[in-house]
Formats: sequence, C-alpha cells, structure tokens
Amino acid sequence: MRVRDWQDVLQDVIDRDVDPEGWRAAGGARAGGVGEDLYLGHPSAGLYHLKTYAKNPFQVRGVGAQVARKLDDEIGSYLPEKEFRGGRFAVRHPERERPNEKEAEVRAKRLEETIKAHADAPTSAADLFDDVMEAIESPAFGPMDFDNYDRPESVGDLSETFEEAEKLLSSELDDLIDEDEVGRGFQ
Repeated sequence: MRVRDWQDVLQDVIDRDVDPEGWRAAGGARAGGVGEDLYLGHPSAGLYHLKTYAKNPFQVRGVGAQVARKLDDEIGSYLPEKEFRGGRFAVRHPERERPNEKEAEVRAKRLEETIKAHADAPTSAADLFDDVMEAIESPAFGPMDFDNYDRPESVGDLSETFEEAEKLLSSELDDLIDEDEVGRGFQ
C-alpha cells in the first residue's frame, strides 16, 4: 500500500476506466482526531481510503491509498447499495483548460435537455442527480452514506477490516496536522 496525497488518489479514481455509476462511498468524522474519513469503492476499481482535514477555510489537506484492488462481497457490503437514497457524491474532472465555445455549447445543451426531461417526468432527486452527472460526464458518482458529525457504522467496520491501513493513514494525517499546527488555533 502506497500512501499519497489525497488529491493524487482522487486523480486515480478519475483516471480509472470503469463505469462511472458503479462507484459507492461511505464517510464521516474521523475517529479520535480532526478531519474526515472517506471510502470510495467500485467493483472493478477496488477500494480507496482518504483521510482529510480543513487546514483553513480555503485549503483541505490529507492522505489516501488504495486499500483493496477489487470489492468482494464482504467489503462491498459496507458500502451503500445503488438504490440507497440517503446521499449522493460525485467527482469531477479538473479543467486543465477552458473548453472552446462549441464544446461549451454542446455541454450546456446536453445539461439543458436533461433538466427539461426531468421537469416533464415524475422522477426522484437521486435520478436527476445521476442523469446530470452522466450529462456532464462525471468520472465517478453514486450513492454515499456520510455523516458530518459522527461515523456511520460502515466506516467503523471498514476501519476495522483495514486496520493496518487505518493506522498508517492516521499516522500520516497526524503528521500533516502537527506540521500545519492546526491544533494550536490562531495566535
């Protein structure tokens, strides 16, 4: 397992050539410290674990790693099913350069048609979300079980399943937090 910057791990997720709708996620408050834990999983791409914290209101820092190459039934059972409607997540491609005018018009038209279709049909918010993510060509999106104030049980179970990775990533994140003197507050 190779520990890297959290944004590099997200770039791996973006670069994976898998069904974008196949991703699922679980996350919440980090156990015993500042920050959050996030697990992103796909049956073909495996499971990624990210640990992040807000250094300040404008900057997020963190670490991550791929902790499993594939999702088996046990690991997959900790992530929400495709039909889960509690929450959604998406990852977007970073724009390296602005699209030309024609490409921007094509994207806008595709998005407009998607919104119009949902306005005319009785669909759920989750279905709208999925269709919008398809229209804008998000490389990864799907259901997410996330708690801003606590840890969902599934996140605790994944932490126990990947205990060695949990310890290593926590140690690396603690080093970043100490380096940034986040625990000291403003002086």
